[in-house]
Amino acid sequence: MALLFYSDSDDPEPWREALARELPEMEFRVWPDTGDLSRVSYALVWRPQPGLLRSLPNLKAILSLAAGVDHLLSDPQLPDNVPIVRIVDAGMADQMSEYALYGVLHFHRNMHRYAAQQRQAVWRQLPGVPAFQRTVGVMGLGVMGSDFVRKLAPLGFRILGWSRTPRSIPGVTTFHGRDGLGAFLAQAEILVNLLPLTAETAGILSAPALAQLPRGACIINIARGGHVDEQDLLAALEQGQLGAAMLDVFQSEPLPREHPFWHHPRVIATPHIAALAIAQLMVSQVADNIRHIERGEAPLGLVDRRRGY
Repeated sequence: MALLFYSDSDDPEPWREALARELPEMEFRVWPDTGDLSRVSYALVWRPQPGLLRSLPNLKAILSLAAGVDHLLSDPQLPDNVPIVRIVDAGMADQMSEYALYGVLHFHRNMHRYAAQQRQAVWRQLPGVPAFQRTVGVMGLGVMGSDFVRKLAPLGFRILGWSRTPRSIPGVTTFHGRDGLGAFLAQAEILVNLLPLTAETAGILSAPALAQLPRGACIINIARGGHVDEQDLLAALEQGQLGAAMLDVFQSEPLPREHPFWHHPRVIATPHIAALAIAQLMVSQVADNIRHIERGEAPLGLVDRRRGY
């Protein structure tokens, strides 16, 4: 029995070492050194080449190296009868919250505006706003979003949350569904996107939604690039409707060298690093899920393909 590892951004060696301790009987292979494909029972992957998974005839499960699985569901040749298992937290929520907290504080304390002043050698203090007068809107209140709002709350911000279905979180004013989206956006001075990417949420941050934000609002997108219409976002920045954006995910990754985000004075772009696949944090969950499947039990993080997560 073998596990095939595929990622164009993750080092396989920490995974090889960690899985050797957890599952010493499992042969670890790294694409393109696939060996006999019929012996591959599990695929541990991030953005595998289209058709690769279908070429594995005895695949028992597809294990995502991420909490999101849109990178798998977009494969037109994805095998229909193989379960998909996503990472459930395993340190990712902490990392996502760290990034989002940094972004909120960056914009709350006007660091994007001070950076512009520095480039112009301008020494000028900007008016301050106490945290309790600053509204942070969080899109997505699942594992990641709930963890973030719990960590943000002690800082004193007014927190709003929006989700597809009703949620209740102490200290958070919540909205849900398309009917609640407008009222939510209209108050979000700093907007943090933590939604899963599904057919319902794709393109949700396009011109109509951006126009409903308070003028000068800032956006932090650490979910998926497919949530944002990038041309609409650029237009909103140029028109002053948006004050700035911190973007970790993009419609095309790696971000093309010619993309205007690279050099835009009000965009901070990072290379999809808000939550990294750290083997030492995730390996126990991956190994446990393989053991569950081998025993005929349901794994943690089993994906409902219809819902997209």
